Amino acid sequence: MNDDLHLRYPVGKFSPKPSYSEIELNQYIDQIGNLPAELQKVVDALTPQQLDTTYREGGWTARQVLHHIADSHMNAYVRFKWTLTEETPVIKVYNEKFWAETPETKLDPILSIQLIHALHKKWTSLLRCLDAAAVERKFIHPDTKLEIPLSRLIATYAWHGQHHLGHIRIVASKV
Repeated sequence: MNDDLHLRYPVGKFSPKPSYSEIELNQYIDQIGNLPAELQKVVDALTPQQLDTTYREGGWTARQVLHHIADSHMNAYVRFKWTLTEETPVIKVYNEKFWAETPETKLDPILSIQLIHALHKKWTSLLRCLDAAAVERKFIHPDTKLEIPLSRLIATYAWHGQHHLGHIRIVASKV
């Protein structure tokens, strides 16, 4: 992987599969569940200067990435709830770039770290209660018009957490 591609996608690009086994889904749920502690460990070692350092030229700061994870994963949790309680709902999209620039993203990222801890505990509790039929329930993405099963969303957000954890680790490695 070339350097710029590695900085953009430190764990590689997400590549969805047509289906996921129960074992794979449990591993992804474990990754989602473990993310808060992994983030906490890396963030605790960051200096204030590093929090405001970008992981690549033109990228977000570590602070913005942390707030983004909370925002993104809150949206994912709501998408799960819609999909479990409505028949093939059309989800709402949001502008990640604009969300990363709202005023609270300049504040202490402990706000988002605390939210991620609580959200992931609730989210993984929900995910562990789902049966095979529930994880195959689908939502419609308004941009692509594709029907996406929750199993893919589980895989996506396991990847998403590791993807951004990789960005924060890049910042942590900078002097």
